[in-house]
Amino acid sequence: MRVQSVFVAVIAAAIHVTLLSARANADPVADFYAGKSIRMIIGYGAGGGYDLYARFAAEFLRKHIPGNPNIVPQNMPGAGSLKAIQYLYSVAPKDGTVFGVVDQSLVLNTAASTEKIDVSMFNYLGRLNRNIDVGAGLPGRGFQNFADARQKEIKVGVSLEASTAVLLPASLKEYGGAQFRLIRGYTGSAEIMLALQRGEVDLVGGVGLPLLLVRNPDWILQGKAVILYQNALERHPMLPNVPTLPELGLTPEGVTFLRAVASTAEIGRSILTTPGVPPERLAALRKAFQAMVADPEYLAAAKQRNIEVSPASGERIDEIVRETSRLPQAVIDKVNALAKAGR
Repeated sequence: MRVQSVFVAVIAAAIHVTLLSARANADPVADFYAGKSIRMIIGYGAGGGYDLYARFAAEFLRKHIPGNPNIVPQNMPGAGSLKAIQYLYSVAPKDGTVFGVVDQSLVLNTAASTEKIDVSMFNYLGRLNRNIDVGAGLPGRGFQNFADARQKEIKVGVSLEASTAVLLPASLKEYGGAQFRLIRGYTGSAEIMLALQRGEVDLVGGVGLPLLLVRNPDWILQGKAVILYQNALERHPMLPNVPTLPELGLTPEGVTFLRAVASTAEIGRSILTTPGVPPERLAALRKAFQAMVADPEYLAAAKQRNIEVSPASGERIDEIVRETSRLPQAVIDKVNALAKAGR
């Protein structure tokens, strides 16, 4: 009887140790995400650059997140992605189950909005690609370079207020002397590209160079498009003869403003999540992002599909957003004024 009691005690102790070990080795992040679906909110319609990168990341990111949740892309266009930004900020669950891919100029975008949104509260997982937007037209429309744009009216297709696609031509009209007439009402670059090909407009006000390299590579690689400007601080190697926004400023004030707009290219196509995500989940998501962008399968797919990738950590994008948030009030006021003037 005594031997039996000792045996039972030993077994009980072994079970207790096993349970303690299991608890110690349990991953609460994996437990949370197992069997769940993450929504990837895309601030623009289907077919554009934001949509391209969001859906590409959704293919590969899930396998690196503990628990391997599904990632479901969901387009939420409206007001230059401001609708999606507002949803992510105020409505979406703050638990790490909702991601966002929104306008790279979200600081300027939200500054021009009546809604008070502290964009520094968002948490970035990381950047998929530094993005340079360009003003692109087709041959035979009566212009070859930006000097021509200062001499004749050009119809420019743009999306809604305060997005990159409207800020670029509006800023160059204000500070670069461009004779642009902004044609509004389009949901995103894909729709404007169709309008360009139909002859409704002469120029796409802002379309991502990475998107063109995927959808219309001959426009860049064979020079079949007329590129008037690039939203960058330095000229891209593929566009050595195309001026950057700051180069086109006619006054010191204009150069300063255009540099502020061009700096948004560093945010590019990034993935963020909502404010308030628990620190351990955010850390796991950022680790998963870094694992994805180093994954040979991901890199091979990017190369095969001609998708440019130039990743940066979530912490680095957080820093850039905070830096941009400290723009002088005069710059913020001018963004607001340009948005209203273009309506």
